[in-house]
Amino acid sequence: MSEAGLLVHLHGRVQGVGFRYHTRLKARELGIRGWVKNRADGSVECCICGDALPMQDWLRHGPVGASVDAVTFVPFQLTESLNDFSVRDVDVSHDRYDGV
Repeated sequence: MSEAGLLVHLHGRVQGVGFRYHTRLKARELGIRGWVKNRADGSVECCICGDALPMQDWLRHGPVGASVDAVTFVPFQLTESLNDFSVRDVDVSHDRYDGV
């Protein structure tokens, strides 16, 4: 059975500032399941499942040192089971999420 989630794309100064690790901490604090990863184009992508509104608010500015210039939230049906929130490595040969 699939679950509703949000696929999030963040642009700006979002790499090299601890964005992924702070996102994982915040997600775990809020009880959000999903993942976050750097993309080869310099942006950050994440998948969030759960009570997304508080996480969406946090992602709009990110951690200290980050500068989020643009963020998009795209609803989708998750096709994998997520039990936690993790940091994923970027896959430069196939830089997109296939669970949509």
